[in-house]
Amino acid sequence: MSDTTAVINLDLTGPTISRHLYGHFAEHLGRCIYGGFWVGEDSPIPNEGGIRLDVVEALRALNIPNLRWPGGCFADEYHWKDGIGPREQRPRMVNTHWGNVEENNHFGTHEFMALCELLGAEPYISGNVGSGTVQEMSEWVEYLTRDGDSPMVRLRKANGREEPWRVKFWGIGNETWGCGGNMRAEYSADLARQYATYCRDHGENKLYRIASGASDADYKWTETLMQQISCFGCEATPKNFFQGLSVHYYTLAGPWEAKGSATDFDTDDYYRTMAAARKIDRILTGHSTVMDVYDPGRTVGLVLDEWGTWWDVEPGTNPGFLFQQNTLRDALVASVHFDIFHKHAARLHMANIAQTVNVLQAMILTDGDSLVLTPTYHVFEMNKGHQDASSLTVHLRGEDAEQEHLSASASVKDGTVLISLSNLDAEEPARVTLDLRGGGLGATTARILTADRLQDHNAPGAPETVAPRAFEDLKTTDRGLELTLPPHSFVTVRAPLA
Repeated sequence: MSDTTAVINLDLTGPTISRHLYGHFAEHLGRCIYGGFWVGEDSPIPNEGGIRLDVVEALRALNIPNLRWPGGCFADEYHWKDGIGPREQRPRMVNTHWGNVEENNHFGTHEFMALCELLGAEPYISGNVGSGTVQEMSEWVEYLTRDGDSPMVRLRKANGREEPWRVKFWGIGNETWGCGGNMRAEYSADLARQYATYCRDHGENKLYRIASGASDADYKWTETLMQQISCFGCEATPKNFFQGLSVHYYTLAGPWEAKGSATDFDTDDYYRTMAAARKIDRILTGHSTVMDVYDPGRTVGLVLDEWGTWWDVEPGTNPGFLFQQNTLRDALVASVHFDIFHKHAARLHMANIAQTVNVLQAMILTDGDSLVLTPTYHVFEMNKGHQDASSLTVHLRGEDAEQEHLSASASVKDGTVLISLSNLDAEEPARVTLDLRGGGLGATTARILTADRLQDHNAPGAPETVAPRAFEDLKTTDRGLELTLPPHSFVTVRAPLA
């Protein structure tokens, strides 16, 4: 058993952990939209206006802060005017990126906005830069957010919506280095300035424009974007063309061509996965460092709007639908990511897991009228108290090898402390002493997420194989608390400040 001390100064708070770090992503991909969020008004599955209500209820329990749509790669072949007006009159299209299937456009702008209203989530819309036009995106902003009278306002009202919506977050393209146009960084950066210019603030709706940014550790891409709004070593406020830039990073245990099974893996695969998950710390540090040179005041946000595990699709499913199971291993990838996100809260403004329903590292899996909450869902739920909380630095003391197996973060909000701890050791428990300084804690409650095997997952016949339960293996000490974390486990400790 390893022994580690985690020192937390309860009276020294750091940057606020934006709730938007717990954001989500819903693309027209596989069964994420159709069969996931959308079942249609004639479905026997309980729905409101065609939106599946059991999915809505489950996501509301996470305090879901935002939802990114319609892609992903799909965003740069999506023309929004095809998704408004009477559904039976909407033109069809072929989803050439994902499965080469036909889309009927029954789920469009109004349906997405209705979904966000049901969820209580802010919409994050990705505009079409790859195959669209500046005018098309500008008119979409006008259609959604302008009041009074204008061509797009009249069109919106003709489609049944009198009042404008509030839509703050807008993505200027997606993966323009790849499926969004295979562009050079310089060309993409010029387009980001151009599109951002014509994405107007209408009335009190102030846009947060997010330029399509880098893949993985492509720091040169980030520098090229930052050079569009500032200069090397400048102390002046960057030009206000865009307010954020994105980066994408997926966790894989092997090469892209052989990602491995979501459920059939060994301990070596697990440790390779955890090493890949921890790499996001270095990647965020690299992009943040580049941005600091051009924006030392940190006015421009870094947005990790695609992250998560990516495995080979489940056997017998459409390879273009990216359906994969979700095990305890995936949950621990999520817990590690959140600890790292909290560490980068000063620069990282938003993160969106890929994806919310039935695709990649999903929160929810549906099959007909059944719904299963995944282990990853439970990490989001157990961690939701960190949203908009003040971060607390966790200093780990112990042997280096032991620290590699422990991940932790903490925060305080409204007088309540939340501490998240992950024992990533596949086989051995970890004894952790919480050395709490600058204050004390009142009555403590704790929860644990673990299972007998790393490969364990939830399914319609066994929906709670991996589910949180009360955690009792902790005791009060002179220094704070002592906990013994079982192998491959995630634990949260919650208590009021005393």
